[in-house]
Amino acid sequence: MSKSSPVADRELVIEVCVDSVESAMAAQEGGADRVELCDNLMEGGTTPSAGAIAIARARLKIGLQVIIRPRGGDFCYSDVEFDIMKRDVEISRQLGADGVVIGILSPDGTVDIARNRELIDLARPLNVTFHRAFDMTRDPFEALENIVGLGCDRLLTSGQEPSVVEGLDLIAELVRRAGERIIVMPGGGTERNLPKVVAAAGVREVHVTGFRTVESSMRYRNPRVHMGGELRPPEYSRSIVDPARIRSLRASIAR
Repeated sequence: MSKSSPVADRELVIEVCVDSVESAMAAQEGGADRVELCDNLMEGGTTPSAGAIAIARARLKIGLQVIIRPRGGDFCYSDVEFDIMKRDVEISRQLGADGVVIGILSPDGTVDIARNRELIDLARPLNVTFHRAFDMTRDPFEALENIVGLGCDRLLTSGQEPSVVEGLDLIAELVRRAGERIIVMPGGGTERNLPKVVAAAGVREVHVTGFRTVESSMRYRNPRVHMGGELRPPEYSRSIVDPARIRSLRASIAR
């Protein structure tokens, strides 16, 4: 698949965050331009398995981004975790991903220049997104300049707020300061707020979800045992992307 520069692309791009190959396929059916493939969305997204990346690549004609995040929680990683991230970047590249999604911070809340640069060098010629670790930095404008300096292709952010609507002023300012140097991609838009975000901030890429709940095919269910801790997702239902919601998101922008 072509690795064309996203900065040169002027058409609005819809990226869908997914946590399974089935959801990735549903996003494609709904008209997504690209997916960000993750695992464990309850933890904000972690690196998917090699099997998931390989099968997603085989089933998708649209862009495939792979998040490189070894665990949930903060974005300051141990040496062992960093070694895992480097290997996951290599695996993602070898398995045909179009891009990787990274973000490492230093303990003082700044962008870890050295470690991010090492991951970017390993990833090329794939495109690179700096993810919402940005939203946890101490100074968004300092972080923006560091991320631009690293050569990242895009920045995913909710404007350092829980939602893109609350962070819209910062997102618009980031777009203004970024200019042609990097794509600022707001994350978390919905059918209701996406037109406002696109119009107010002048963005050209958006990062969305669009899930529906589906019931398990299990007929026998043991209510006494749960495969996880006390804070857990439902045992016999799961979320999967709804193609109709992705089509609705695209239509909301076109109106």
